[in-house]
Amino acid sequence: MSKRDFYEVLGVARDADDKSLKSAYRKMAMQYHPDRNPGDEEAEARFKEVNEAYDTLKDGQKRAAYDRFGHAAFENGGFGGGGGAGAHDFSSTMSDIFEEFFGMGGGRRSGGRERGADLRYNLDISLEDAYTGKTVEIEVPTSVTCDTCTGSGAKPGTSPTTCRTCGGSGRVRAAQGFFTLERTCPTCQGRGQVITDPCEDCGGAGRKTQERTLSVNIPAGIEDGTRIRLAGEGEAGVRGGPAGDLYIFLSIKPHDLFQRDGADLYCRVPISMTTATLGGQFDVPTVEGATSRVKVPDGTQTGKQFRLRGKGMPVMRSSQHGDMYIQVTVETPRNLTRRQRELMAEFEKESSGENHPESAGFFSKVKDFIDNLGA
Repeated sequence: MSKRDFYEVLGVARDADDKSLKSAYRKMAMQYHPDRNPGDEEAEARFKEVNEAYDTLKDGQKRAAYDRFGHAAFENGGFGGGGGAGAHDFSSTMSDIFEEFFGMGGGRRSGGRERGADLRYNLDISLEDAYTGKTVEIEVPTSVTCDTCTGSGAKPGTSPTTCRTCGGSGRVRAAQGFFTLERTCPTCQGRGQVITDPCEDCGGAGRKTQERTLSVNIPAGIEDGTRIRLAGEGEAGVRGGPAGDLYIFLSIKPHDLFQRDGADLYCRVPISMTTATLGGQFDVPTVEGATSRVKVPDGTQTGKQFRLRGKGMPVMRSSQHGDMYIQVTVETPRNLTRRQRELMAEFEKESSGENHPESAGFFSKVKDFIDNLGA
């Protein structure tokens, strides 16, 4: 089921200010809170929906991304590296608690420079692409350094000023009895600097949302589940801080003909009863686009495997290739004509245990088993 529009969830207009957002959120959170609706699964779902909407819209950067890209801004490498708003807010809250009581912060850099978040992007490729390797271009919505203020957050021609509350340290101390507690400065939020005249393009954040096109090199022989790291291609840092990394999580789509096991490939081929009985040959495709001929000896049974050396997947960072295994299944004919039935009846009449050694041996064991029960 598709997500509803976040503004619709909170019942506010798209140009609603922060005060209106907070008021609408408090009203709906109280209405659908689980404590006021015990056992009501629908109310619980609405409560989570309201929280997700508010967590996104209360943040200026996330709201800007949502206004431009909608829910797609938080998929395939959206804000927070795929952890979701809840995980980000929880970690932020715990960090604030430790900073408040124990002075154990330190996530912010001097001058307000903060490292950008890592991002995740899920990429699906075909088995053929994994065999040959290729370069793929992807579109990633992310935060980039504002080119107007070059990441400082201040309007061109101005610069951030030292915070008067903390004197630029980013932390303040307060005496309580015998103890002196240190916590993050509430004025500059630990950055040590304040922006009195913010950049008009980024609102003082030093970065803005933009969709970027990146090229990803897929090496030949890559396996399903491989993670590719693009250093510095994640979310831009705050106030000129270093960018995070982008992680590409690779999935190989199922193939119509081949199944993969490491560097080896498996292909199931049905053959006719006459080919299995009298012997013959057939051509099978290989993953590189060629064909290989497989010779079938007479008397071939279902489950027989034929090995084609070096026709599997390439092994990464080497010149070796895996093998391809052809497993045959003997197909029983259907919709026989009258003449075909007569021929099959004649064959059955003339056949003996030597023609069907496995079935003859099995039923011989069955007879012995029944005789032993009656003894």
